[in-house]
Amino acid sequence: MPENPIDAINELWTDYKANGTRDARERLILHYSPLVKFVAGRVAAGLPQNIEQADLVSYGIFGLIDAIDKFDPGRGFKFETYAISRIKGAIIDELRSIDWVPRSVRAKARAIERAISKLENELRRSPEDAEVAAELEWTEGELTHTLSQISFTGLVALDDLLAASSGDRNSSATVSDTISDGKHDPVEAYEVDEMKHLLADAINRMPDRERLVLTLYYYEGLTLAEIGTLLGVTESRVCQIHTKSILQLRGRLSEPERETGPVRS
Repeated sequence: MPENPIDAINELWTDYKANGTRDARERLILHYSPLVKFVAGRVAAGLPQNIEQADLVSYGIFGLIDAIDKFDPGRGFKFETYAISRIKGAIIDELRSIDWVPRSVRAKARAIERAISKLENELRRSPEDAEVAAELEWTEGELTHTLSQISFTGLVALDDLLAASSGDRNSSATVSDTISDGKHDPVEAYEVDEMKHLLADAINRMPDRERLVLTLYYYEGLTLAEIGTLLGVTESRVCQIHTKSILQLRGRLSEPERETGPVRS
């Protein structure tokens, strides 16, 4: 093995992708395993105390293995960014399979999504928080608290929209997949290209602040805390902006036929 750590990892990737050797695969899993603990820690921060971080790590390992199997080093993208999305997705999928999210939180998320969609159609622009709260007959404080609740349950993620908009709820596609070129599969290339356009169009029609939060979080790999520092707001506020944005995008992508004209930011 080369003495330079970077060269050593590159050699492992070359060996595994060219020959599929078990030893190279196991070494890659071992090398990148700290990513799983990192992601599990981020997810655990917003979960009830009865959810053990060790369980989240075990769920995330499957996401790491999936990322290693599907990652193509030749495409020039950073593995860590790709893997974090897969690991988080695996953890959230397992949490959802045990159905631990309270029904009341799910109901509130759907109510906010419907309110935002209704106001977008009426106002022909993205609604302000005060307008969404008024539509729901809540105070702005109640809306803010509810957005935090929804975010802490891991109920909303941009990756989920890929499956929702494709009609395949079992899809394992992630945002990272939309920046791959799909060069080995013409059908995959077409689907990825379509998703790129769907996401780009929906995100570009959002207000500047929401668009920036989504771009920095999903495409640049910044944490919510880092985004908060850049924007001069608290991490919890970034979390709320993210949640509202995802609920808004979910409505746009899952029901495109609802829109009869351009929605202004």
